[in-house]
Amino acid sequence: MAAETALTAKVDGSAVAGLALAAAGARHMFGVVGIPVTSLASRAAAAGVRFIAFRNEQSAGYAAAAYGFLTGTPGLLLTVSGPGCVHGLAGLSHATANAWPLLMVSGSCSQSDVGRGDFQELDQIAATKPFAKLAVKATAIADIPRLVFQALAATVAGRPGGCYLDIPSDVLHQTLTQSEADALIAAAAADAAASGSSHPKHKSLDEGIVKAAELLHRAERPLVVFGKGAAYAHAEEAIQKLVDTTGIPFLPTPMGKGVVPDAHPLSATAARSLAIGQCDVALVVGARLNWLLHFGEPPKWSKDVKFILVDVDEDEIELRKPHLGLVGDAKRVVELINREIKDQPFCLARSHPWVAAITKKAKDNVLKMEAQLAKDVVPFNFMTPLRIIRDAILAEGSPAPVVVSEGANTMDVGRAVLVQNEPRTRLDAGTWGTMGVGLGYCIAAAVAEPKRLVVAVEGDSGFGFSAMEVETLVRYQLPVVVIVFNNNGVYGGDRRSPEELTGPHKDDPAPTSFVPAAGYHKMMEAFGGKGYLAEMPDELKSALSESFGARKPAVINVIIDPYAGAESGRMQHKN
Repeated sequence: MAAETALTAKVDGSAVAGLALAAAGARHMFGVVGIPVTSLASRAAAAGVRFIAFRNEQSAGYAAAAYGFLTGTPGLLLTVSGPGCVHGLAGLSHATANAWPLLMVSGSCSQSDVGRGDFQELDQIAATKPFAKLAVKATAIADIPRLVFQALAATVAGRPGGCYLDIPSDVLHQTLTQSEADALIAAAAADAAASGSSHPKHKSLDEGIVKAAELLHRAERPLVVFGKGAAYAHAEEAIQKLVDTTGIPFLPTPMGKGVVPDAHPLSATAARSLAIGQCDVALVVGARLNWLLHFGEPPKWSKDVKFILVDVDEDEIELRKPHLGLVGDAKRVVELINREIKDQPFCLARSHPWVAAITKKAKDNVLKMEAQLAKDVVPFNFMTPLRIIRDAILAEGSPAPVVVSEGANTMDVGRAVLVQNEPRTRLDAGTWGTMGVGLGYCIAAAVAEPKRLVVAVEGDSGFGFSAMEVETLVRYQLPVVVIVFNNNGVYGGDRRSPEELTGPHKDDPAPTSFVPAAGYHKMMEAFGGKGYLAEMPDELKSALSESFGARKPAVINVIIDPYAGAESGRMQHKN
C-alpha cells in the first residue's frame, strides 16, 4: 500500500527537473536561488545533485563553465528569471567562447502573463540564443525530462559549449504522479542513450593521418602546439608519447600548460618567439588559431609554415584553412598519429639543429628570468612574490594544486613564472580574456577536484569582480587560498599623464586607481576565514606555509609596488 501511495503521489515541475538532472548524471549545480527556482534547487539536492549557492550569478556561471572543463561533463547553472538570467549570460557566453560544456537553467514568468509586464518578464530564449548552442523552453511539465537530456547532450556534442533550458513558473508548479514522472525520465534516458550511440559521421581520417605523419617526418623544424582543448580531451598521454617518441619540441597555450609537464626538456615555452617564428610544420591540437596564437599569420609565424590542425569542429578547420585539417577528438587523432609513426618511426636527436636551437634559447631565457627571480625586491615587484608562490606550490608535490590566475600583470607574469606539471591544473581568463572569473573558478575546482588544494593568484582588480564569493568559500569550507596582488588599482593605480590631469574633474581618483593598500585580507576575516598581510618575503612564505597546511579558506593580501607593472599588461597595443 505504501509503495502504491508513493507511485500515485504528486510531484511538481521543480521535483521533476531535479530528478531528471540527477538521472542524467548531474552531480553538482551552481547558482543563486529566488523566484521561481528556490524549490528546484532544493529538489535537485534531494535527488542527489549538490547545490552550491553563490552570491552572484556571474560567478556561479564562471564556476559552471570551469566545472565543465575540469570534469568533461556539463556544468549546471541555475538562475532566477529576468535579471538573474541576464547575469547568467556571462557564464553561458564564457563557456561557449571557451568550448566548455554548460547548461544554464532559468525560471521565467508564467506563460499566461507573457507580454503583460509580469515580474521579471524577459524573452529569455531570445536573450540566450546568441550565446547558446541550443535554447529551449519547457511549455508543460511533461517536456522537462526530454529537454533536460536533450540540452545536456547538446553541450558536449561536437564542439562543446553552453546550452539553455527555460522553465516557466507555471510549468514548475504543474504536477504529475511519481509513476508518470519516472516513466517520462526513463523514456528520455532511453532516447538519449539511443541518440548517443550514433556518432556523427566525419570523413575517414586514414589518409589524413598518413599525411600528418609524413609532414612531421619530413619537416626540418617541426613543432607540436596544444591548447585547452587537448586538456579537455584528456590527450596528455597521447601527446607526451608523441613528443617523447619523435623528439619534436612542444608549445602549450596558457591553459594547455601541464598537458606535457612544463619541466619537460623539449618545452619551447621559454623560446616561444623562436619556435613559432621558425617552425616549418606545426601540429596544432585542441587550440584555435585565434589571437592567442596570432591567427597563425606573419610576422609572428613564418609565411611558409604548414599547419596540421586537429579540431573537433569541421567549421573551425574550414575557417582557418590549414595545410591539413583533421576533424576529430584530440586524444583519438593523436593516438592514430602515434600508431602511424610507430610503423614508420623517426626521432629528432637532442643534437638536431632545430632541437638544439630551441633548447639553447629556452635555457638562456630561463637563466635570465631566474636571475631576476633570485632577487628579493622590496617593495614587492611581481617577480619576487611569484617566485615564492611558485616554490610553495611545487613543494606540494602531487596531486598538484589547481592554480587560478587572473589579472593583467599578475596573470601575464605569472604565466611565465608559475609551473604546471599536471594537466588541467591552470585556469585563467581564457579565450575571451575574461576578468572576474577567479572566485567562481576556485569554487568549481574545489568541488570538481576535492583532493587538490586550489590556489588563486589574483590581481586586485580581477579579485574585486567576485570578492564577495569569499563568503561562499567559508560557508562550504573549501580548501582555497586566494592571493591578491594589491598594487592599488587596475595596472597599478594612478598613471595619468600631465595632459590627462586637466579639466573640472582632475582631482577625482584616476579611473584605474583603488583605495591604496586596501585590507582585502580583513574581508575574509569578516566571514570567519583566515587573512594574512604580506609586505616582506618572510611574511609571504609564512602565510603560504600556514594556509597551504590548513587547507581552509584564506586570503593573502600581498602589497605590490604600484609602479612595478605595465599598463594593460602585455596588451598595451590594444588599449
